[in-house]
Amino acid sequence: MSDAAPASSTQTAGPSMEFHPRPQPGEATPWAFPAPERGELPNGLTLLRCHRPGQQVVAVEINLVAPLDAEPQGLDGVSTIMARALSEGTDKHTAEEFTAELERCGATLDAHADHPGVRVSLEVPASRLPKALGLLADALRAPAFPDGEVERLVRNRLDEIPHELANPARRAAMALSKELFPAESRMSRPRQGTEETVERIDAAAVRAFYEAHVRPATATAVVVGDFTDVDLDKALADTLGAWTGSSAEPRPVPPITADDAGRVVIVDRPGAVQTQLLIGRIGGDRHDRVWPAQVLGTYCLGGTLTSRLDRVLREEKGYTYGVRSFGQVLRSAPDGTGAAMLAISGSVDTASTGPALADLWTVLRTLAAEGLTDAERDVAVQNLVGVAPLKYETAAAVAGTLADQVEQYLPDDFQARLYERLAETGTVEATAAVVSAFPADRLVTVLVGDAAEILEPVKALGIGQVTVVQG
Repeated sequence: MSDAAPASSTQTAGPSMEFHPRPQPGEATPWAFPAPERGELPNGLTLLRCHRPGQQVVAVEINLVAPLDAEPQGLDGVSTIMARALSEGTDKHTAEEFTAELERCGATLDAHADHPGVRVSLEVPASRLPKALGLLADALRAPAFPDGEVERLVRNRLDEIPHELANPARRAAMALSKELFPAESRMSRPRQGTEETVERIDAAAVRAFYEAHVRPATATAVVVGDFTDVDLDKALADTLGAWTGSSAEPRPVPPITADDAGRVVIVDRPGAVQTQLLIGRIGGDRHDRVWPAQVLGTYCLGGTLTSRLDRVLREEKGYTYGVRSFGQVLRSAPDGTGAAMLAISGSVDTASTGPALADLWTVLRTLAAEGLTDAERDVAVQNLVGVAPLKYETAAAVAGTLADQVEQYLPDDFQARLYERLAETGTVEATAAVVSAFPADRLVTVLVGDAAEILEPVKALGIGQVTVVQG
């Protein structure tokens, strides 16, 4: 008798050859930029709230109408020192205690000053929002501005200035502002002040600037996050609602004037192995009807690695790791007027400075003569509009954009409508807007590099009178 078992009892089943239908994509979930609920607290503080289920880290943005042009003459930088000093102690806590209380909440608090005003930003877990709002309210309501802390902040700022001057990109930005705007304009001078002006700032100057410009009646609070387990009304009433201050008439906003006659400024850095490029002019802000088309055209020109500037200067010629074009709003006014910086930036090795500029101008002139292609336009729309849901995944991103809209006197639905308008903008419109934004004969060019090496090649390009200044 054989010991072997029947074959049928030892074989295992082979892989199934049954095919299942390919999964089909579901219907795309419609997305639109979140719409805030607008209101006002009894103390006059404007409030925008936006409930975002699942966003357990709440973001708060406070807009204070304390613009740089309101700084007293000779005290450029006082708004920056004031912004930094808001978290350096209150009537309830010393600077160290205030920091420790923030840490116990798991919160971060930041503040900075810019041309439109001072922005204070808070992020905190939703479960600890009431406590963190109380600390934020104390910083706004009764900052201590201790003499010693202000002196320390001034010293820190003075230590930063040499590093900024040594940074080619920062130095180029300073030189471009000085060149574009008249000397009497605050926009012509460094946003955070110079060594000369910062040295004059003391606690008395900071207190005076605070008392003149910081009050709830002219401020706006933006709160974004998941409020499911938070009594937000009570939290706001008990904290920011307890902030008091006088009313104030709206400040007149000075007009923005600029000279964008084509010219070149070389900031001399002897021995520099690279040249920092910053090419710019002033254009309309987001109130301008051509803004969506300008955003689209500027993206096609230099908004990504596949843009025209990168294709020529980086991929074909190897002059640079990247060149970007962009539009950055400087300041807006209640009447819908304002200005944005329209610029192209990047860096190239010193020997390639002349050839790179020549090719850059060729790109601009070719764009004006031939226009964008439909393919370029389509890719730009896909990238700008399609990435929006990812861009605004966090509460902080939504809050920051809503605060920007407030700061720029835009309607609450501006960002949502912008994406609609981008999708509707055609190739011809985008071409006209970007050609108008970057006319080859009306651009101010700043080059931070070795003047001995780049002066003659740049002069030979004929893109404007060339001036050399010390770096």
